[in-house]
Amino acid sequence: MSMFSTGILVLTSPLHTLPLRIAPVLSSAAQLVERTLYVHLHPGLNLGSGSQPRPVFLPPAVDLSTLISRLYSNAADVCGHLDVRVLLTNVRTQSAACSGTAIPNCPFPTPQTLSHSPEVVLTDFPLQDPGQSHQVKQCLQRYAGHCYVCSPGLPSVLLHPELERLQEDGEEAEPMQTYSDVVVGGTFDRLHGAHKTLLNISCLLASRRFIVCVCDHAMLKKKVLKELVEPYSLRAQRLQEFLQDIKPSLQVEIMPLEDPYGVAVVDPLLQCIVVSEETRRGGEAVNKKRIENGLPPLILHEIQLLKDAHHTETEEEKISSSSLRSRLLGTLLTPPTAASHLAALPYVIGLTGGSGSGKSSIARQLEALGAVRIDCDKLGHEVYQPGTAAYRRVLEEFGSDLLNEDKTINRRALGRKVFGNQERLKALTDIVWPEIALLVENRISQAREEGKQVCVLDAAVLQEAGWTDMVHEVWVTVIPEEEAVLRISARDGLTAEDALRRLQSQWSNGKQVAHANVVLSTLWEPEVTRKQVLKAWNLLQKRIQPRQEGEVLVSPSSQL
Repeated sequence: MSMFSTGILVLTSPLHTLPLRIAPVLSSAAQLVERTLYVHLHPGLNLGSGSQPRPVFLPPAVDLSTLISRLYSNAADVCGHLDVRVLLTNVRTQSAACSGTAIPNCPFPTPQTLSHSPEVVLTDFPLQDPGQSHQVKQCLQRYAGHCYVCSPGLPSVLLHPELERLQEDGEEAEPMQTYSDVVVGGTFDRLHGAHKTLLNISCLLASRRFIVCVCDHAMLKKKVLKELVEPYSLRAQRLQEFLQDIKPSLQVEIMPLEDPYGVAVVDPLLQCIVVSEETRRGGEAVNKKRIENGLPPLILHEIQLLKDAHHTETEEEKISSSSLRSRLLGTLLTPPTAASHLAALPYVIGLTGGSGSGKSSIARQLEALGAVRIDCDKLGHEVYQPGTAAYRRVLEEFGSDLLNEDKTINRRALGRKVFGNQERLKALTDIVWPEIALLVENRISQAREEGKQVCVLDAAVLQEAGWTDMVHEVWVTVIPEEEAVLRISARDGLTAEDALRRLQSQWSNGKQVAHANVVLSTLWEPEVTRKQVLKAWNLLQKRIQPRQEGEVLVSPSSQL
């Protein structure tokens, strides 16, 4: 059967049996849906009775909360590529249900419009009689169309029809305490299963208003690979879309969180804050502040963290944005822009990064893998040699008192003349950088003549000097500022203050990453860096393979 971009899965099994069935059902659904899978819950729905069933309200229950956690956990394990969203439009307390709609006990007076229109409807409903298949599919199609705006001619699919229908256990579901106004906080970077669990359960708890405080600026400083955190505007937009899908009846407020407390310590209407076991202390700190502000403490509703079955030794055991960001290292984050002025081969990588970032060690690893390394620091020494154009111009601009006894330029003395003076520094770089660029072009031409496939331009000032027009891709190496200070101090014998000043005179990590195609980090053990570099190299080979094949196809005779 063909693949669909978006699907909706109608789960009909009793709540107490679904945790056992959900993994195989999700796995089957993932064979048909490739992007977004909405999940609609209607335990006990009978699609084979002969009459057309209607959606009904479900009361918030503890079992429902447990199922949501299990569902997102299983989804991360068996269909991590899918954007799974558990819909809660039909989950509401009876009193709210009666007062909120014109038709008693009807969650969908009109079909709900989702962010992505479902192209197929799936269900776990088990057939009692194979002869009923066509009837059940039609019933399912009409049911889905009553609830949601779907693509015309919506196909319907029965998943695992061989599963035996299990009976209800007869126990009444334990009701869940709900609150009018609920708040939650987090980074919400690259919205994943753990975020969705937190948001879904918060929506279960909230009956009127839901506030989401999203970390920004100061609250991101200590995040691992903070440079790869998505912009606040994008995170807020994705949250808004997700929450509008799962519970459109809620009044949702999304706001930036600039300190550990945010609006939670001043809003008198809030009743509950949702936390995890690792953020519980933060919730307790919020309550302490609320009491100081003369407000009642919030109910702390704690949810469990989701385990990440795919985590590596250097990643957290829980599903986390930090792990997702670390997995981006070495991958192509932004496709390179077309560089028609550059030859197809050698493919030139511009490798840059702040002082102490480990850029040169990565360049050496790429060299060992087969790249031609062009060391701009060494070329910088060459352009100062007596007899060169830069040598003459530097002496004209800065004076002959820079000369050593052997007529070479004293780089330390030159540094003192330009240090802290942006105008004089620019005068120097205007002389030196173009000369280095000419040497780089010569090295690239030499590599082309030798039939080399890849060059790595190892350049600390790649972006500042405007040398990106000589490369096909920009690769940036990053480490936290505090780690860079420690490395620079140990390597160069500088004080922490001097090391920090050096870093602050360079482009920040964030600014460099904003212009990067690939990002790497030497923060962890050397073996972790080696794996990153190998991954980046192997992915690069796939990108340049068409270029290599194109070179082969162009025979010498065709160039005459």
